Amino acid sequence: MKTTYKGKVIIIGAGPGDPDLVTIKAVQFLQQANVVLVDRLVSEAILERYVNPHATIIPVGKQCRYGLSTSQETINALLVQYATSQPLVVRLKGGDVSFFSNVLDELEILKKYSIPFEIVPGITAASGAAAYAGIPLTARNYATAVRFLTYYKTNLIPDSYWHDLAKTDDTLVWYMSSETLEPLIEHLRQSGIDEHKWISVIEQATTPMQQVYSAPVRNFLLQFGSMQFLSPSLVIIGKVASLSHQFNWVKSSNPQHELYFPSVTGTAESYLHHELMQPYVSRT
Repeated sequence: MKTTYKGKVIIIGAGPGDPDLVTIKAVQFLQQANVVLVDRLVSEAILERYVNPHATIIPVGKQCRYGLSTSQETINALLVQYATSQPLVVRLKGGDVSFFSNVLDELEILKKYSIPFEIVPGITAASGAAAYAGIPLTARNYATAVRFLTYYKTNLIPDSYWHDLAKTDDTLVWYMSSETLEPLIEHLRQSGIDEHKWISVIEQATTPMQQVYSAPVRNFLLQFGSMQFLSPSLVIIGKVASLSHQFNWVKSSNPQHELYFPSVTGTAESYLHHELMQPYVSRT
């Protein structure tokens, strides 16, 4: 017997952190949601301000470096499970859903089971971080293009592409790369990058805990090599990164180096077990 799906799944980008950067359309869906499957990099302020108070919120965060991660298979199964019984299921992701996320896996499972869905874009971390750090990603006489990259595994990029990245005048925006920043910089230097170009690391962008660390390529590791940047951190490399000193309009202070987004302390499996596998527990 074929399963009939009662619900619709809305895949939403929640933006980079500042709750005022959430789109109106996202808010409308969150206010109607029955279930919200939420990533780690979605602030509590967004959940408290916008989500239907009667909705069930299920954390499905990933923080692989600490060995804590809700598997994509579990997330897919939860989407299908809740779509069978709940009218509106929201899959809430940090930033924009199309940048360095597993949205394709989720779209494929929804399509496989003929579950209706919509996608609501959000402000990606690159746009939010650059704006709040006063860095135009492209600018006349600085850069005419921008590239979005990641370097969380050191074998992702072949030598030929390192040479291209080192020589380009494009702005390079690196997601999920703060923990591999030293080898990233060394690869670019060995490939002949102009060491007068600048690097900016924007830590916890658009939040009250935002910090910006900027220096020329030749000096960055000397100034900040001992730093352990907080998650999430975005790395911008290029001529435009030098403009942060001039146009950074956000005067943040985080002397205790506090986290805005909490670390993952469990998985969806442990959450549901804690709730005694009762899938529709209200928060009120």
